[in-house]
Amino acid sequence: MESDRGVVVDTAAADLRRIERDLHDGAQARLVNLAMGLGLAKEKLLEGQADESVAAMVDEAHGEVKLALQELRDLARGIHPAVLTDRGLDAALSSVASRCTVPVKVTADLPTRPAAAIEGIAYFTVSELLQNVSKHSGARSASVDVWRADQRLLIQVWDDGRGGADVGGGTGMAGLADRLGAVDGLFVIESPVGGPTTITAELPWRDRREEPRP
Repeated sequence: MESDRGVVVDTAAADLRRIERDLHDGAQARLVNLAMGLGLAKEKLLEGQADESVAAMVDEAHGEVKLALQELRDLARGIHPAVLTDRGLDAALSSVASRCTVPVKVTADLPTRPAAAIEGIAYFTVSELLQNVSKHSGARSASVDVWRADQRLLIQVWDDGRGGADVGGGTGMAGLADRLGAVDGLFVIESPVGGPTTITAELPWRDRREEPRP
């Protein structure tokens, strides 16, 4: 149990470092450049130099603002996407699938929504698996199936790629297995060389209505 808690803590710390790095290298850097550019434009205006160079500086600053906003939206989506909060797993996974480079069929048979924590783990599990499909599988098609069986939430991600996936393969599989194991979940890979690959994940089911109100 202590080992499981340690894995969860390490994972959370790694996620926080990723968020800090993304903010520092992305939106923060853009906002620093924006402040410098607007400062130069302000100096020129105060000196009465309202020429084309000032207009170009303001135009560039406008572009930097839009890029910074997009990066912040992307970061927020990575933390917890609004579509998951508002519409549940079916809509959220369909959104993830639409961004995959491989055509993905999503089927979700969930008459009720699971607890928010379980829903979030399921979402990020599928997100990472579909990233692997895009980057490493060489697949032409894939599918995601999510359903409830008794007191378990089951997830199955299939692709017709080259196969050969394993937990020690360096594609984030070990981290997924650790996260699921820490919450009494299971993570099973069937991926013979030559394919296809079928990955099954299980999570304990808890109804959303059973969660304590804040």
